[in-house]
Amino acid sequence: MRPLLLALLCLAVLPVATASARTVETDAGPVAVDTVVDGLEHPWSLAFLPDGRMLVTERPGRLRVIADGRLLPDPVPGLPEIADTGQGGLLDIALHPGFDGNRLLYLSLSGPGPGGQATQVWRGRLVEAGSGLRLEDAEMLLQADPYAGGGRHFGSRLAFAPDGSLLVSTGDRGDRDRAQDPADPAGSILRIAADGSVPHDNPLVGRDGARPDIYAIGVRNAQGLTFRPGTDELWEVEHGPRGGDELNLIRPGRNYGWPVITYGREYSGGQVGDGLTEAPGMEQPVLYWVPSISPSGMAFYDGDAFPGWRGDLFIGALSGRHLRRIDFRDGRPAGQEVLLADLGARIRDVRQGPDGLLYLLVDAGDAPLLRLRPAS
Repeated sequence: MRPLLLALLCLAVLPVATASARTVETDAGPVAVDTVVDGLEHPWSLAFLPDGRMLVTERPGRLRVIADGRLLPDPVPGLPEIADTGQGGLLDIALHPGFDGNRLLYLSLSGPGPGGQATQVWRGRLVEAGSGLRLEDAEMLLQADPYAGGGRHFGSRLAFAPDGSLLVSTGDRGDRDRAQDPADPAGSILRIAADGSVPHDNPLVGRDGARPDIYAIGVRNAQGLTFRPGTDELWEVEHGPRGGDELNLIRPGRNYGWPVITYGREYSGGQVGDGLTEAPGMEQPVLYWVPSISPSGMAFYDGDAFPGWRGDLFIGALSGRHLRRIDFRDGRPAGQEVLLADLGARIRDVRQGPDGLLYLLVDAGDAPLLRLRPAS
């Protein structure tokens, strides 16, 4: 079946207000939007600690702490060297599934190396240090080499699978043909164990000329990656060029087509390659968007605060400047809703908090962390 093509209405670009609360109407009823904190510099990702504190990555290379509704002034020390260039910097963050016991924290970033930068994944232990936190014993678990210049398309989302393995998205680094090379980690979804080793059941293990940590190829620049709760389904969103942003269900060993097939066009307006939208052996997206919405962080909702949204997927839209809700029914998309368009905010990350509310990071030089809650 051909994927569903849904056009995005033109959205007004408005400044992001920082009022403590406002109410917006949604298909699920009125929703309040709170500003938890502001003053973040290009935040990229958010994680919740068991004691109620929050960790936020800032792309320029800082890991910030929010405690008791306040952004603490000092960043967490102990991070590795970070190449803050273009779209690169300090990017995603994920807690080990056993964080309560082992305090292990995972970071993705653009790291320096021979010839430029590459996506890297680091692991360290988050410990109490005086009145704050510190990252200790940081070690690199993965590098998407070869390194290259330029600051584009690092991917870098992290998602722990139900079996405890770690899935990592990488971008094509602006060199699109790398995404079709099974020996090259760029433009791929990678899978490693929590200690950085390669799981024996990865689809390319033992194949000549293939990198064993590759899980799927043909990805342009995936900035959203998450598992649907209660399943082993890995869902991904990626940026197309001029249009052709995609929502994909990632399966092991599959080829998702970039740059051989795409529903987007070159930024000049011309066709990409031979202008194909499908080809044998290449997967079709579940959804795609023309024009682009620039999808980024995403999360499935399975909390109790918004019963009408349970099971739905929420995606931050950067160029679209809104929050996109994908209505899931019987495990598959059945409709869409545009939320928060009046904010004009580049929404970078979406997370469900332990309180069952939705938290949104805005990509800006002086940015807020927003929270959605029932207006009642």
